[in-house]
Amino acid sequence: MKVTGFISLWTLVSLPCGQLANPAEHEDVVKHAIKLHRGKGAVITQRKQWVLESCRKLSGLLRQKNVVLNKLKNAIRAVEKDAGLSDEEKLFQVHTFEIFQKELNESENSVFQAIHGLQRALQGDYKDVVNMKESSRQRLEALREAAIKEEMEYVELLAAEKHQVEALKNIQHQNKSLSMLDEILEDVRKAADRLEEEIEEHAFDDNKSVRGVNFEAVLRVEEDEASSKRNASKREVEDDLGLSMLIDSQNNQYILTKPRDSTIPRADHHFIKDIVTIGMLSLPCGWLCTTIGLPTMFGYIICGVLLGPSGLNSIKSIVQVETLGEFGVFFTLFLVGLEFSPERLRKVWKISLQGPCYMTVLMIAFGLLWGHLLQIRPTQSVFISTCLSLSSTPLVSRFLAGSVRGDKEGDIDYSSVLLGMLVMQDVQLGLFIAVMPTLIQAGMSTYSSIFKEILRILILIGQILFSLAAVFLLCLVIKTYLIGPYYRKLHAESKGNKEILILGITAFTFLMLTITELLDVSMELGCFLAGALISSQGHMVTEEIMCCIEPIRDFLAIIFFASIGLHVFPTFVIYELTVLLFLTLSVVIMKFVLAVLVLSLILPKTSQYIKWIVSAGLAQVSEFSFVLGSRARRAGIISREVYLLILSVTTLSLLLAPALWRAAIMKCVPRPERRSST
Repeated sequence: MKVTGFISLWTLVSLPCGQLANPAEHEDVVKHAIKLHRGKGAVITQRKQWVLESCRKLSGLLRQKNVVLNKLKNAIRAVEKDAGLSDEEKLFQVHTFEIFQKELNESENSVFQAIHGLQRALQGDYKDVVNMKESSRQRLEALREAAIKEEMEYVELLAAEKHQVEALKNIQHQNKSLSMLDEILEDVRKAADRLEEEIEEHAFDDNKSVRGVNFEAVLRVEEDEASSKRNASKREVEDDLGLSMLIDSQNNQYILTKPRDSTIPRADHHFIKDIVTIGMLSLPCGWLCTTIGLPTMFGYIICGVLLGPSGLNSIKSIVQVETLGEFGVFFTLFLVGLEFSPERLRKVWKISLQGPCYMTVLMIAFGLLWGHLLQIRPTQSVFISTCLSLSSTPLVSRFLAGSVRGDKEGDIDYSSVLLGMLVMQDVQLGLFIAVMPTLIQAGMSTYSSIFKEILRILILIGQILFSLAAVFLLCLVIKTYLIGPYYRKLHAESKGNKEILILGITAFTFLMLTITELLDVSMELGCFLAGALISSQGHMVTEEIMCCIEPIRDFLAIIFFASIGLHVFPTFVIYELTVLLFLTLSVVIMKFVLAVLVLSLILPKTSQYIKWIVSAGLAQVSEFSFVLGSRARRAGIISREVYLLILSVTTLSLLLAPALWRAAIMKCVPRPERRSST
C-alpha cells in the first residue's frame, strides 16, 4: 500500500508536468489520480494497470539515467586517454561531462524531494500551524540549497566556457605563426590569469560551511533611473562593476565591500552622494541655528532629520555615514585631551573617578525601584538606568570650546571636573558593552544560576580594572620616554610640510585607540589619552597641532551630528509628545539633582560653586544610548517601544541641554568668562 501511495504521488507530480499544457487538464489529472488512489470511480484492475504504467515510466527514466551516466564515465576515460587532444581541450570536455552528470543527479533528487514534500503535506494536519510552519521552513531550506547548487553549476558552466575559448585559441595558435606582438600579449594574458587566481579568495566556498552561516534569498536591484533606455548602458556597467544593491527578506540593504576582481577600481557612488548632500545641507541648517542663537550642531542634527528615514529618505548608506561619523567623535575627544593636560587630570582624578561611579549606582538604584513598582524586569531596569546615566562628551566639549579658565588660585576648574567625569563615563560605556552579553544571559537564566552570573560580572569588572591599570602604566612609559622624541622627530621632518605632522599625530591617536580596544576598554578613552599625552609637551605644541587637526574634526563632527539626526523620528515625537516631555524632564531633573548631591559630597568646600555648572553639563543623555539601545533590542533585553522611547528621550534631552547650560553659566560664571563660555 505504501508503494501504491508513493507511485500515485509520483504520477501526480510527473504526468501533469510532462504531458499536459493547460491548468484545466492539470486539474482533471489530479482529480483522476485522487480517485484512483482512494479506489473510487475505477475498478481494481484499471487502478492496478495505471499504477504499473507509472512504475514502468519511473523505472525506465531511472534506467536511462544510469545508462547515460555510464556512457559519460566511459567518455571521460576516453578523453583522458586521447593523446591527440591538448590539455585545455581535455579539461573543457571533462568539465562539460561532469557538469552534465551533476545535472542528472540533481534532477533526480529534486523529483524525489518534491514527492516526499507532498507526502509530508498530505499526512499533516491543516489546523496545526506549527507543523505547517516547520514544513514551510524545510521547503525554504531545500530551495536555498537548490539555489546554491544551481549557482555553483552556473559558475562551473562559465568556467567551462572559458576553457572552451582557451582551447579554440590554442588550436588557432597552432595553425598560424604568431607575431612578436601576439606573443607578448599571450604572455601578458597568462600572467593576468595567474594574478587573478592568486588574489581570488573563494570567500563563498570557504564560508558556506562555516557554523552560523545561513543561506538567504536576496533581491539585486539597480539604481532607479527616470529613463531606462537612456541609462541602459550605465546600468550594464554598474552590473559589471558589482555596484548594485542587495535586499534580504528582512529589508536589510547591502552594498559591495570587496569585489572578486580587485584589479578594477570601484567607488560606492551612493555613499559619495550621501556625504555631498549632508555637506551641502549642513551649511543652511547650521547658519539658521547660529542666527537664532542655537549651537550649530543642532543644525547638523536637523540636516540628518531632513535627509533621514523620517524626512526625504535620501540617505542610502546609513551605516557608512554613521561609521564615518565615529571618526568625528575620535578627533573631538583627541582635541579635548589636547586641552586637558596631565597636570589638570592629576588634580581632579579622584573626583572624576568617584563622581560617575556614584551617579551610575544611584541611577541603577532608582531604576530598580521604579522597575519594581512598574513590574519591569530587573535586567531591563538596569539597562535603561545605565543608558540614561551616560552624558554626551562631544556635546559638552562643544560647550567648553574656547572657554577661559578664570578660576581663583587653589580652586578646581569646572571644565576639568566636567571633562574628567565624562571621560570616566566613556570608560564605563566600554565596561557596560563588555558586560552586556552576561546581562543578556542573566535575563534568561533561572534564580539558581544568578550567583554564577554575578560572579562572572565581577570577573569582568576585575578584567576591566586590570586593563585600565595597564593602559595608564603604558601612558606613563610613553610620556616619560617616547612622546618627546617622537614629536621632535615629526616636527623636524614636517618643516614646510604639515602633511607628515598630521599623519604622525593621527597615527599616534589610532595607535592609542587600537591599544585600548585590544584591552577591552573604550576606544574613546584611547583618543582622549593620546591628546593628553601630546599636550604634556607644552602650550606651543598644543597650539600647533590644534590648528592642523581642528578642520578635520569640524568636518567629521558635521557627519557625526547628522548621523544622530538619522535616528530622530519627529512623527513619533509628535504622537507621544506629552509622554516624552514628561519622561525627558524627569530624566533631566533626576540627573541634575543626583549630580548636585554627589558633587556636594566629593567637591572641596572652596569649589562647591562649580557643582551647578557641572551638574548642568551632565543633565542630558549620551548619543551612545543609540548604540546600546540597538544592541539591547537585537538581544531582546528591551522591546521596540522602549527602544523608541530611549531614542526620543535622548534627542529631547540633547535639545534641552544648551538652555540648561546657559542658565547655569549665567548664574555661576563671572561676566568676563561668561561671554566665552556661551
